[in-house]
Amino acid sequence: MNKPVNNAVADLDVCCSPPEESSTEELDYSDDILAAMAKAMGHPARVRIVRLLSERKVCVTGDLVAELPLAQSTISEHLRILREAGLIEGEIEGPRVSYCINRSGLAILKRAISSL
Repeated sequence: MNKPVNNAVADLDVCCSPPEESSTEELDYSDDILAAMAKAMGHPARVRIVRLLSERKVCVTGDLVAELPLAQSTISEHLRILREAGLIEGEIEGPRVSYCINRSGLAILKRAISSL
């Protein structure tokens, strides 16, 4: 699995795995992490991508192109931003990358927002 170097929550685990009960309890919800994640979610297309991926176990980029009125290159850029923020993960499968929700990252975002 390829994980981005600049991931705000790079130590969080495996594509499509449910978060462990204690994993989010032990993490520090810094303002920097919350800001990076909130910025990533600050575009309607990225919100839609997160919703689509939440409904599925995995998804290849081509599936998203069929469901969103955006060019492949635009979707790829939105996926990169979400991946760097730790909200989604991608796994290379031959010539394609399958994306899924980083459930731990999403749990961190939810908890950080609820702590405001």
